[in-house]
Amino acid sequence: MTPFAVLFILVFLVPIVISVRAAFFAQKPAGGGLFGGGELVDTFVGFDNLAAAATNDAFWLGMGRVVLYGAFQIPVMIIAALALALLLDSFLVRRPAFFRLSFFLPFAIPGVIAAMIWLYLYTPEVSPFIPFLPAGIDFMAPGTILASMANMTTWTYTGYNMLIFLAALQSIPRELYEAARIDGANGFQISMRIKVPMVRGAALLAVLLSIIGTIQLFNEPVIMEGANSWMGLDYTPMMLTYNSMMGEVSPSGSGPASAYSLLLAVIAGLLAVVYAFAQRRKAN
Repeated sequence: MTPFAVLFILVFLVPIVISVRAAFFAQKPAGGGLFGGGELVDTFVGFDNLAAAATNDAFWLGMGRVVLYGAFQIPVMIIAALALALLLDSFLVRRPAFFRLSFFLPFAIPGVIAAMIWLYLYTPEVSPFIPFLPAGIDFMAPGTILASMANMTTWTYTGYNMLIFLAALQSIPRELYEAARIDGANGFQISMRIKVPMVRGAALLAVLLSIIGTIQLFNEPVIMEGANSWMGLDYTPMMLTYNSMMGEVSPSGSGPASAYSLLLAVIAGLLAVVYAFAQRRKAN
């Protein structure tokens, strides 16, 4: 376990500790006097960065967009992943290994590359299929761009969640299916009455991972913002965090960016806990 523990500490725990510490500091001029001046140095500011992050309207507007995006994208992706897993587990598909790999393949494409491909497909001047669609459809309009980004990530992560469901389905004892068939159940009834209820744990895991991933939405809006400047550099909380670190938005610096990161982590954790608690109560 030592190699794993060392890498886990270096690439996971140490950055978290550094980020937490940075959230309590800000760069301020070292010189005194009425007009300040001097070299910028890290100065302890207590909870000022966290308070500024929590009261930043741009942060909460971006969070609202992310929540709206997740409310549409997560159910569609989970249902599609479960449907594909049920199909592969039903023995109705020949060569399931080929289809399993095909469904998973989009996840192997780097997110930035996939977003650039979709941007090309969404651009009317170069898209190969938009000319065949009804006139007036704009995939990058303010009212449709969230759905366009949801489509991009759904293609990417459906195959990944399909593997989670498929692993859970293949762990179900086959004797249950045989007993159900003896009792007169058909394939659809077996799927709805046995398979779906018994993958509840896998569904919980898939949704939790999706919630955390949704809060961290970054690649797709960054690529889309390059062609749609109206989105702004703070369209999502992760974009605001990154551009704050790069000095593109105010407040800037590692302190405010770390404060945004901690606030995002707390929100993601709370959403995950609330969902897990609601699912446990429903199961009981």
